[in-house]
Amino acid sequence: MAVIGAYMVPHPPLIVPEVGRGGERQIETTTAAYTRVAQEIAALKPETVIVSSPHTTLYSDYFHISPGKGARGSFAQFSAPQVRFKEQYDEELVKAIERIAAAEDFPAGTLGQRAPELDHGTMVPLYFIRQFYSDFRLVRIGLSGLPLEDHYRLGQIVQQAVSELDRRAVYIASGDLSHKLQSCGPYGFAPEGPQYDARIMDVCARAAFGELFDFDESFCDRAAECGHRSFVIMAGALDGMGVEAKQLSHEDVTGVGYGVCTFRPTETDDSRKFLEKRQRAEAERLTEERGACDPWVQLARESVESYVRHRKMIDVPDGLPAELTDTRAGAFVSIHKQGRLRGCIGTIAPTQGSLAEEIIRNAVSASSRDPRFHPIRPDELPWLEINVDVLGEPEDIASEAELDVKRYGVIVTKGGRRGLLLPDLDGVDTVEQQVAIARQKAGIGPNETVTLQRFEVVRHT
Repeated sequence: MAVIGAYMVPHPPLIVPEVGRGGERQIETTTAAYTRVAQEIAALKPETVIVSSPHTTLYSDYFHISPGKGARGSFAQFSAPQVRFKEQYDEELVKAIERIAAAEDFPAGTLGQRAPELDHGTMVPLYFIRQFYSDFRLVRIGLSGLPLEDHYRLGQIVQQAVSELDRRAVYIASGDLSHKLQSCGPYGFAPEGPQYDARIMDVCARAAFGELFDFDESFCDRAAECGHRSFVIMAGALDGMGVEAKQLSHEDVTGVGYGVCTFRPTETDDSRKFLEKRQRAEAERLTEERGACDPWVQLARESVESYVRHRKMIDVPDGLPAELTDTRAGAFVSIHKQGRLRGCIGTIAPTQGSLAEEIIRNAVSASSRDPRFHPIRPDELPWLEINVDVLGEPEDIASEAELDVKRYGVIVTKGGRRGLLLPDLDGVDTVEQQVAIARQKAGIGPNETVTLQRFEVVRHT
């Protein structure tokens, strides 16, 4: 048995009458759709309901699955303490998911902080389901800051665990859509808000789950969406299956998007193995790019691969251009995986005997010693994109007016504190942003007086 049904649902506490106190009437269409979902789940009689929620425990680099025998919760924080839940977890299924993840060295399991109570992203769906059906156990999954591909892979692991235990399970992808649909709404308006809602409802109405990967992270951030990663995990739980999709409702009357869709799996369909297809295309693209990369990037890649696989720092290879062996300069090595930063370490001024040695050491550090990330694993190597920035000599400037966010990097200094930011970075569009981030990196407050320097880089990709 595999996942027998999946559902995309929102989680506004307002929709619970004891919370809304009449306000729920403004989203009656969503309420009616939610009721249909609950009735359909009751008809399926699942043994387990799996919920992914943006509001349970979340880590940047790990998927937290709620441990233990169960959990309680209520809508007390929304002034409705009388609406209570006492849920029993499917411990066997949780252990199966954790075992499969551990065998793959995949970052998911029950480690970390135990959420003391159920969150509203879980309780709102349960509120509707329990009106019609109660003979089930719960699995609660948090999201992460990892790439969308990892969210999809977690869904595949869930599918595998459900199949191995022969569970009748349904998947609930809890998540609101954009929070920036109307200027009168609580989060204001952004043009990306309605664009996101239109796109996501179209994709889900067609069950075109491969297109979920095409939502740029910065676009999602500007739209202030809530549930995208939850929807991607759900898609992974339906990997390789034909799907009958129905859009039941979409509303934006509160300035927040609420979408409800149902997904009924049918027969096996290898054409719907979306992560496999994406990885195949990505591997072809990266192979082509690696064949065209210059000696600077090739040197950084060889350094990363040697250290990640063998914990060995390479010697300077023969046959490198003189610019690498006969010059000295500061250099940054940046590593990205599936469009997201995976490590970046560099030096403002030269510290080694040659630029080649500078790149080798910084590549190793970027792959293993960036404090923001776990060290890169060998299985990640095929998906890495590596850039090398060679820094020019810094020059003193009098003010931010002499900066250009696309052309110049910036160094801000206050006493012994120094922060640097490279030029032409995604998401850094103004000098003010550039300087503010450099200040943050150095622990320099926004009102502290600093000295400024600018520098140019030669970027090798």
